[in-house]
Amino acid sequence: MYSFKNDYSEGAHPQILNALVESNMEQEEGYGNDSHTENAIFQIKKLIGNENIDVHLISGGTQTNLTAISAFLRPHEACICANTGHIAVHETGAIEYTGHKVITVDSEDGKIIPEKVQQVLNFHADEHLVKPKLVYISNPTELGTVYSKEELKILSEFCKSNNLILYVDGARLGSALCIKEANLTLSDMCNFTDAFFIGGTKNGALIGEALVIKNENLKEDFRFLQKQKGALLAKGRLLGIQFEELFKDNLYFELARHANEMAKLLREGLKEANFKFLVDSPTNQTFPILENKLIESLENKFSFEIWKSIDDNSSAIRLVTSWATKKEAVLEFIEEVKK
Repeated sequence: MYSFKNDYSEGAHPQILNALVESNMEQEEGYGNDSHTENAIFQIKKLIGNENIDVHLISGGTQTNLTAISAFLRPHEACICANTGHIAVHETGAIEYTGHKVITVDSEDGKIIPEKVQQVLNFHADEHLVKPKLVYISNPTELGTVYSKEELKILSEFCKSNNLILYVDGARLGSALCIKEANLTLSDMCNFTDAFFIGGTKNGALIGEALVIKNENLKEDFRFLQKQKGALLAKGRLLGIQFEELFKDNLYFELARHANEMAKLLREGLKEANFKFLVDSPTNQTFPILENKLIESLENKFSFEIWKSIDDNSSAIRLVTSWATKKEAVLEFIEEVKK
């Protein structure tokens, strides 16, 4: 059975594993003060084109989100996100557990627009309600959609004019940056946000996300808060080595492009078979609408997530391709559907 369930079913890219093995007996400083982490941070700053950012390597997406958001907000402040946002749906209330309310807004495509944020600001008008302070978005979103440079710029300007923090969950950021039409770069992500993270776990690393903080007001004492949340690894070198390799010779973008290309192949094959989609996603998540009987048949050979019931006879499923997805498996899935 071949899995299209997620983009972290496989372990790690061989180049990363080889680097971990080759450096295994080196003695290094702990807690991210090792030479590999320093070099990884140097590479990230160079790619972004900003020496003044702070970069912190953290083991996973949920841990990054809860550590960052709780560090950025005061006790009475809350964050706004789409109703499909990861922090609202798939993080077991981690943000609320740190004491901060998550306010959701409706979104059909997983993206947030200024008008929706303004509605929240209008309602939360006094001290009897939590104060909205941070806007959380994912890029790509949980539906595989992508913010264009212009969309991100508009949202950024709105947040600045309303004294809001714009924070981006970049668990699949590589996939978004490889969409030509979006016209986004790592530099743009930095320019238009207060903080964002570069996902490694879902793009070829064993574990790891790289949190980038640009806003000077959010930097103070972050390592103290990182340690307090259990997010400061003693063997920080394990994260440093992985990001060192990911940003060597553009491996990070090469892996993301492969995941996107395999998803595009899936979509083209399904379109040829006249299937419709829940949402128009250009990234590595695809949401075709299939008859339930067909879904049951496919489950004998493939693993995937049933995303949403459409009616009594059909449902939308989620197919996720990864840096390691085999073209043969994609073609086999398409052939099975056509049969």
